[in-house]
Amino acid sequence: MKPDTMFWLVSATVLLSAATAAGQQIASNQPAPANDSTPAATTSGKSTGSGASTLRTINIQYFRPTDKRGIDMFETPKVAGAPFTGFRLDFGGAFTQQFQALRDRNTAAPRIVDSVNVNQLMPIGSGFNNSTANLYLNAQLAPGIRVALTSYLSSRHHNETWVKDGYLLIDESPIHSDLLDGLMQFVTVRVGQFEVNYGDAHFRRSDNGNALYNPFVGNLILDALTTEIGGEVYVRANGFMAMGSVTNGESHGLVTQPSSKSPAFIGKLGFDRQVNPDLRVRLTGSAFTQQRSSNQTLYAGDRAGSRYYFVMENTNATESGNFTSGLINPGFGSKLTSFMVNPFVKYRGLELFGVAEHASGRTATETSNRTWTQYDGDVVYRFLSDEKLFVGGRYNVARGELLGLVSPVKVDRSELSAGWFLTGNVMLKGEYVSQWYHDFPATDIRNGGRFSGFMMEGVVAF
Repeated sequence: MKPDTMFWLVSATVLLSAATAAGQQIASNQPAPANDSTPAATTSGKSTGSGASTLRTINIQYFRPTDKRGIDMFETPKVAGAPFTGFRLDFGGAFTQQFQALRDRNTAAPRIVDSVNVNQLMPIGSGFNNSTANLYLNAQLAPGIRVALTSYLSSRHHNETWVKDGYLLIDESPIHSDLLDGLMQFVTVRVGQFEVNYGDAHFRRSDNGNALYNPFVGNLILDALTTEIGGEVYVRANGFMAMGSVTNGESHGLVTQPSSKSPAFIGKLGFDRQVNPDLRVRLTGSAFTQQRSSNQTLYAGDRAGSRYYFVMENTNATESGNFTSGLINPGFGSKLTSFMVNPFVKYRGLELFGVAEHASGRTATETSNRTWTQYDGDVVYRFLSDEKLFVGGRYNVARGELLGLVSPVKVDRSELSAGWFLTGNVMLKGEYVSQWYHDFPATDIRNGGRFSGFMMEGVVAF
């Protein structure tokens, strides 16, 4: 049996099973079971947990759940969500597996290096990608004070276990006074090495083993994600938010080469309000700026790897060595200034999310800045009880200048997706994706490039 035929049979079986389960629930005319032990993590005035009775009790304060309750959350909530009962140690995990059925092609002219045509694409077929997994550790140290640690147990780029981030989050004052207690009702402080809060797209993306928040399989073409060492301060009141952050501007700590480094400054302003039980509106604007760095990684910080394995890669490619397949890294290795605006609207089960981004920067050897712009629009509709089924569509386009190329290039992607939450911890989703490469020179492997096809992804997160 051909792999594509198998994919369609599996997809049809999944959708039929989902429809049958939905029909049975509707016919029974019974509400979904309530979870009396877990405070509802809601974003639309209604519970977002499918199979809520199967979800574990949240014991960590000011916490975004790793399971379905964390969907459509952005920054960690400014409500405790759980009482303080003393020191608590909490573990969680997430792992993801894909079935890939993609095809790619290009029109690049042959370019021979050491008797090898480096513009010849790697032959790819249909099959399973290697699984990826995350481990989460959270420790409640005191009221409103906790430590978070994320480790990648396995990723496309690294087979070995390694730590992604670790930080201290403070939402209540360790020194009790009327002034400090009143101030900390609105203030949150985070210090350590953490995922910088630039834009809102990183809250909806797939993070290695945890793809449960993402209604699609892929992340953005320009994927702004990095971890840096520093501190953040939030002020939130009546739906308004302001955030200021200072970091070292790199994904690792280093004290050498001081003349090639400067701090990075990140700012964010936003409004997020549940207007009524059916309507939520959010709008944020973010800025990131750094004058010089020895290794600026805002658009190269996802060290886990992309979902589209081996697309548009040559015959010398390896899974870990070419882990950014399908993405664009503008190559702003030293100086960078970028802005992102994100609107988000949720009306009942309908979600609209957008990205408008402008970035300008250069490497240490360049004398003038290059620029990139990116736009993205997502439409997702979640339906049936507890929004256990969803369908979605996305269009993403990025255009800009790459180092070494004379003219600007453009990459655009379309995605159609559908998914099913078997429980609040288990999700199955599939998508059709098509990505095109425009205006690349004939000597570039991406000249006339395109990849398209189907992806299926299973996620378990708890």
